[in-house]
Amino acid sequence: MTTIRTEHPADLPPTEPLDFLVVAPHPDDAELGMGGTIMKMIEQGQRVGILDLTSGEPTPHGSEVIRRQETEAATKILDVTWRGNAGLPNRSLEATLENRELLASYFRVLQPRWLFAPYWEDAHPDHLAATQLVEAARFWSKLSKTEMPGDRHHPERLYYYYCIHLRLAITPTWITNISQQWDRKLSAIRCYESQFITGRPSTSPTLMDRFRDDAAYWGKLINRDYGEPFTTREPLALESIRDLI
Repeated sequence: MTTIRTEHPADLPPTEPLDFLVVAPHPDDAELGMGGTIMKMIEQGQRVGILDLTSGEPTPHGSEVIRRQETEAATKILDVTWRGNAGLPNRSLEATLENRELLASYFRVLQPRWLFAPYWEDAHPDHLAATQLVEAARFWSKLSKTEMPGDRHHPERLYYYYCIHLRLAITPTWITNISQQWDRKLSAIRCYESQFITGRPSTSPTLMDRFRDDAAYWGKLINRDYGEPFTTREPLALESIRDLI
């Protein structure tokens, strides 16, 4: 089982570089936005980490203990290489210089080749701050003459997943087929019972029904059962047109 680490990046033990690092404002955002893709990357032999920036608390039906237990259960289903929590404050996450340095330190220590961050347009201030932090820290992680731990590092690409609180008519850059991973993704989401089940209406359509309908919509657009949308500010590159479906 993956250990959820909470120590400062300077205190993390040496590890092999990650292929992907998913940065999430709160525990459950990575599962909601790209849980199926995370599973697919793991199945394909990639080293995938998740860095939750906050504990996600307080919430109406959660607590620090409950959220940690839920995150551990979801992490076990995802089977990611590494998961950590930066310990920043929920509800008041800010893109400060201090937080930028902390996140850049994680990048330098974990050495991810590619990054995922929340989509840059959202109603939730924590999500907006998280994306601003990732973009700035990506640049800062390559700085020299600094006291940040680890070696200089610049992740090659930054991609964005959708876990948003606005009803946007989005046009993603690509959609990942997660038909084989959908049931496990839903199981991971269900681990966050305090957020998505407790206190929620049990009549149809439930929140879980909504999640399924969203995934089915994205799947339909690529002629598959279920999908997850992503976007990027920079053009994508393909080695072969056969990579398209």
